[in-house]
Amino acid sequence: MDIAALVAWIVTALGGFVLLARWIGRGGLRQQQTGTTRFPAPLVLGHFLPAAAGLILWIVYLAADTGALAWTSFVILAIVALLGLTLFARWLPGYRTVSAPDETAPAERHLPVPVVAAHGLLGAATLVLVLLAAAGVGGS
Repeated sequence: MDIAALVAWIVTALGGFVLLARWIGRGGLRQQQTGTTRFPAPLVLGHFLPAAAGLILWIVYLAADTGALAWTSFVILAIVALLGLTLFARWLPGYRTVSAPDETAPAERHLPVPVVAAHGLLGAATLVLVLLAAAGVGGS
């Protein structure tokens, strides 16, 4: 279960990197001044940075096999999931609106739907796998 959680977390992180790079590449950071984007930079970074820290902590847990690290990783990941749901809730209305010209469209309008969907589903699966591993299901 521990390794399945690690693999799911890494694949989820790869999707997250794609989304972050796409959002930044389409001007998400520049749009902070104009208010064009629905994604405040603190929210985006507040999702990304704890997710990366939690992944590192999970790797440390795998090396040390300390239950407290597994539960700490789970709590961090639960917070990351809530922030991710917030991002999704902010993304959905913007994606559903009629497309604006590229130069005026919010950066998140250009996020690929399959990557958003896969990132969210894999994130949910990762959360469940980390919970099960922390609870000792499937051995360590």
